[in-house]
Amino acid sequence: MLQIWGRKTSSNVQAVMWCVGELKLDYQRYDIGHVYGGNHTPEFLAMNPNGTVPVIRDGENAPLWESGAILRYLATRYGTAPFWPEELAARAHVDMWAEWAKINISQNFTGPIFWQKVRTAARDRDEALIAKGMEKLTPFLQRAEQQLARHPWLAGDEMTLADIQFGHLLYRYYDIDLDRPDLPALAAYYQRLTTRPAYQKHVMVSYEALRAR
Repeated sequence: MLQIWGRKTSSNVQAVMWCVGELKLDYQRYDIGHVYGGNHTPEFLAMNPNGTVPVIRDGENAPLWESGAILRYLATRYGTAPFWPEELAARAHVDMWAEWAKINISQNFTGPIFWQKVRTAARDRDEALIAKGMEKLTPFLQRAEQQLARHPWLAGDEMTLADIQFGHLLYRYYDIDLDRPDLPALAAYYQRLTTRPAYQKHVMVSYEALRAR
């Protein structure tokens, strides 16, 4: 059975768990990190010296960390086309969009916007920084808008691993109080995601425990 270490409120854990749900894998998840602690114990650091989540262990294999690597491992071992194509060029196309989302969406949303809006107390919040973050994020969302206006999914006509890497952040993007640009194809895409049982279970998770007071 797949073992997963990481709290359900971690966005990186949510991406992995959503993938696990889509692939219908058996798993055991352990709450680690933030209010649960445990990620700086000798036992955990022996699995991941960075002290971060998620970490997975698949059977007797060595533990794996870094969510992008974990997602590619799960897709390669358990996924099939079109979610994770066997043909090299088709797989690289999916991976290209997954990497694009990890670098351009995750990094430009999580720290500059989500952390400021949710994980920073109101008295310390920097609205100018949030506005600057939205200014930087919006062109990438517009790029996704263009792609989703042509195709129902980020990498094409079928759901793929790229949608896991991109779509898991959209619940928070649409849920927090933001002045968002009008991107109808992106909004319709997000609504499609919210109908998926694995997305509902593993991504549409309350983040109130993360909110700074």
